[in-house]
Amino acid sequence: MPLKGEVTISGSKNAALPILSACLLTGGWHTLDNIPKLKDIWTIKEILSNLGAAFEESGQSLKVNTDNLNSHIAPYALVKTMRASILALGPLLSRLGKAKISLPGGCAIGARPIDLHLKGLSLMGADINLEHGYVVANVDKKLRGADIFFDIPTVTGTENLMMAAVKADGITTLHNAAKEPEVVDLANMLKRMGAKMNGAGTDTITITGVKELYPVRYAIIPDRIETGTFLIAAAITKGKVRIKGCNGDHIEAIIEKLLDIGTEIEKEGEDLVAIGHHTIKSADIKTMPFPGFPTDMQAQFMALMCIADGWSVIREAIFENRFMHVSELRRMGADIKINGGQALVSGKRHLSGAQVMATDLRASASLVLAGLVAKGKTEILRVYHLDRGYEDLDLKLSLLGSKIWREKQ
Repeated sequence: MPLKGEVTISGSKNAALPILSACLLTGGWHTLDNIPKLKDIWTIKEILSNLGAAFEESGQSLKVNTDNLNSHIAPYALVKTMRASILALGPLLSRLGKAKISLPGGCAIGARPIDLHLKGLSLMGADINLEHGYVVANVDKKLRGADIFFDIPTVTGTENLMMAAVKADGITTLHNAAKEPEVVDLANMLKRMGAKMNGAGTDTITITGVKELYPVRYAIIPDRIETGTFLIAAAITKGKVRIKGCNGDHIEAIIEKLLDIGTEIEKEGEDLVAIGHHTIKSADIKTMPFPGFPTDMQAQFMALMCIADGWSVIREAIFENRFMHVSELRRMGADIKINGGQALVSGKRHLSGAQVMATDLRASASLVLAGLVAKGKTEILRVYHLDRGYEDLDLKLSLLGSKIWREKQ
């Protein structure tokens, strides 16, 4: 059934998590607008509460009070479900001079080591040890500025060291830094707090340490991955959807590929209008750091290619284990062959509804998209993954005309 109507994009999960962590850098009441209601946001709030932060919620706004930090420990029970929990490390070291963070967990999409975070903090003068599954970090007096080179761009590594550097003595320069919009959003928040930095959005970020930071009010950017997911929802169902409150500049690589396969996309201010074409052409993608095609959209694009006209090649160059959705799409009749780090997809006219299991956040979204066009009923198990990164996805899709609902297991 073609989706029709309009949908409003929620705030970015991947921007909100580091910005919430940045509130630890100084005391006072911070006000964050456009906060999405997600499982991962609940987790980071629990971690910050455990450290002594307090919260007041009002609609999409969240007030955060960090006057009374009474702990420097983020325990395994909270950190195990979300890798972004490591973002508390830099702010705690900056403000308290010590931190004890459980080694992080999250989606099982491959190794995502934090070595680059720890190497950078060591260069800034932190004493780092791994003890019984925890990162234990201490610094005498203050962190100091340093020249830090990332072997590969790392989003959370860049964000962690940005937060660690804002009150360090001297100048910190991050080379081969991540350029994602979420990094830029964090930088804008930090500068509003009084930080001195430039270069965010390029591969070299320079931070000059300041003595004080101040609590501020800040609005989170819209979620580019949710935006891309709804663009694909329009394309895969051959529908027409107005996507409101998004930023097309953040997803140019996605838009370019959708235009290639025949989807019509029009920019109208902060809205995008997507019109799916009757024939979906095949296209190849390779996941890359921003501004390339995002790894967080690979599974959703693969679902689209499952009903495209011809063969497509999907190369995953970021995470080595991010094809776990393939076996589930095959259960729905998809023709997909795996060859190392690439998937060869032969498009079919139809997919069939089946019982499938979500293995991670973005895999969940790909199965929902496939279910929108599969013949018969698709039942997706373990959708708690979905709730980590999409706010009311089922409700939003139902308002666009899809037959989708939740049942308690």
